Amino acid sequence: MVVEDDAGMTDQDSAVIPALVFDEEHVSVLVGGSVSAGCFMVGGASIVIGQAGMAIIVEANDAPARSGVWSAEEVRLIGPAPAPVTERMMGSPWGTDGRSLPIHIAVRLGEGGLDLGTAKVSQASTSDGILTNCELRFEAPLSRQLLNRVRPPLPPVDLPGLEWLRNVNGDRAAALEQFVTGWYPAAGATEPPASCAPSRLPARLRQLHRLAKQRPGALGTQNRILPEPDMHTDHLGEMLVFGVENQGGFLWSLDGPEADPTVWFREFDEEPIAEQEPLSGFLIQFSLFEASMGAAYLALPRRLTAAQVAQLTQALHPVPLRPFWPWAPTHFYVAPGLVVRVSNEGGEDFDVWAGATRRSALEPLADFPVDWTRFDG
Repeated sequence: MVVEDDAGMTDQDSAVIPALVFDEEHVSVLVGGSVSAGCFMVGGASIVIGQAGMAIIVEANDAPARSGVWSAEEVRLIGPAPAPVTERMMGSPWGTDGRSLPIHIAVRLGEGGLDLGTAKVSQASTSDGILTNCELRFEAPLSRQLLNRVRPPLPPVDLPGLEWLRNVNGDRAAALEQFVTGWYPAAGATEPPASCAPSRLPARLRQLHRLAKQRPGALGTQNRILPEPDMHTDHLGEMLVFGVENQGGFLWSLDGPEADPTVWFREFDEEPIAEQEPLSGFLIQFSLFEASMGAAYLALPRRLTAAQVAQLTQALHPVPLRPFWPWAPTHFYVAPGLVVRVSNEGGEDFDVWAGATRRSALEPLADFPVDWTRFDG
């Protein structure tokens, strides 16, 4: 017989979803002290600090700007956090380091809360000594059923479309504009006025700079297309450097006045290598690469075989351009609100990275039988 409790669960669910036991008395026992003595709020989450541990109680939500359960593996705190929380998370420079004490995670549901187990700090950011953001990894990942309950989805929104894909090998200017304006929300309500100053740049680079006035992300988050004042000739005085890797490991340059010039990739002082697409195609590829790298929602599997890549991309649309990036030739596959890049350095394994504008855009990948290092769907 199936029995349903007051929270709407059945006895068949009990092995997956914990009981509603995370109350004040339970918290006090876990942290080894009075609940009222050390309770703080951080981005909508209640944090209770005791001598034996810490408890973080989050709301059931899926708002990126609020603390909460981010994925089956991760909880996020959105600061700023008060000094006692910062000290416990980061370690106090003058007192006992409490980072080794357990961190208990719970989510508020109705009058009670669900105990989700313990987590450990995996990444944290500070500003002037104050914790601003913190990512914690569950020691035991949540089931999909439990995740759906403690991280209820946001209302559906329209995803960026694929109209641009039809123009990739026709009107590439239209393709670039449609992709960039679809992927990145405009920062302002009106189009900025066109500059009257003369420019030495090819039309496609001028176009990207124009789009980036309202959409700064269009110039890259991992690697960067330089603003025109920062462009310079290379160390040989031969080519115009217009793009750089985030750590300065390589650069992209142009060598002629053509309307659609060849793009040259160069690592340090090595000989330059021509990208397979001219500037018009390269900028579409660059935009796809950076959109996936800077996306809020990611799906990152471990390295895949060719057969696994074929299965993963079966329901996606290939972008009909020659491979990007000589270091590791890269192809792109897309769906509404989703960019998947597949790279290969010459071996049998492939590196895959998927970025999405919304969680729902990762749905085509959700049932893929692979070991994910991160899955935000």
